[in-house]
Amino acid sequence: MKRRHACKLLAGATAASLARTAQSAPETTGFKLRYILSSAMFGEMPLDTILPEVAKTEAEAIDIWCKPHGNQREQIDAMGHDQAQALFAEHKVTPAVFTRYPLGPFALQEEMRVAKNFGAAILVCGTGGPSEPKGIDARKAMREFLEKMKPHVAAAEAQGLTIALENHDRQLLYHPDSLRCFAELNKSKHLGIAFAPHHLHAFTDEIPALIRDLGADHLPFIYFQEHSEGIRNKVAKEIEMQQMPGFGGSLDYKPVLKALEDIGFTGYGEIFMHPTPRGIPILPTVAEITNAINRSRAYLESCL
Repeated sequence: MKRRHACKLLAGATAASLARTAQSAPETTGFKLRYILSSAMFGEMPLDTILPEVAKTEAEAIDIWCKPHGNQREQIDAMGHDQAQALFAEHKVTPAVFTRYPLGPFALQEEMRVAKNFGAAILVCGTGGPSEPKGIDARKAMREFLEKMKPHVAAAEAQGLTIALENHDRQLLYHPDSLRCFAELNKSKHLGIAFAPHHLHAFTDEIPALIRDLGADHLPFIYFQEHSEGIRNKVAKEIEMQQMPGFGGSLDYKPVLKALEDIGFTGYGEIFMHPTPRGIPILPTVAEITNAINRSRAYLESCL
């Protein structure tokens, strides 16, 4: 009898404890980031060296870059598309994004067919000029740009692809005004923004509001990268690495991630940085690169 009584008391205490824990625990929304690995982080290392790192970084897929940042897109052509597809299948990796800056927004249609054959979903490029318009000039230039893009967006839609335009300095899509004009004027789900916080370092305080203004429909892709002196200048590696989350940079990722959560962001997030010069690995070895990406990923998760 004493034993049964003690068990009842213990069960009651446990239930009460669990109830208190449930009441005090923070609410969780279930928001999770979907990571994609950039092949450019490895410079011009071979694809068969890079592909095993996708799973190690808990990425869903890989973003295939071309010269001058990497040469994995050129490697695909060199080995032949059938062999490349077999290589992706062997490693169970999808090349979900093809980053093709040299082609620009008006020369992607042939690449769309290639990307579709590899199971990609997104093509990333820039917008070109005019350079950094704002205000009325941004609105006028964006209207003209979107009109020119119509046949290319239609081709992307036919292939089931999305063109993601990076907001980039010295290009049309740079100033916050141009991003807001894009959000207002773009009517296609097959044209969106590859959102680059490092090109908004002059407008850092506006980044969370811009994410909300764009909304999930206009944001298929985001770079987790911030501005650093090392983006275009040769500096100490420690300073260069500050482009990556969790390496001592100044960008506060908490409001950025909160904005992504608020809009229900479901696109890809790419932990990224630019080495100087372009085309080299960000660190000497594959293991060091993967460890750095995982350090950034852990930091982002802690901010969530």
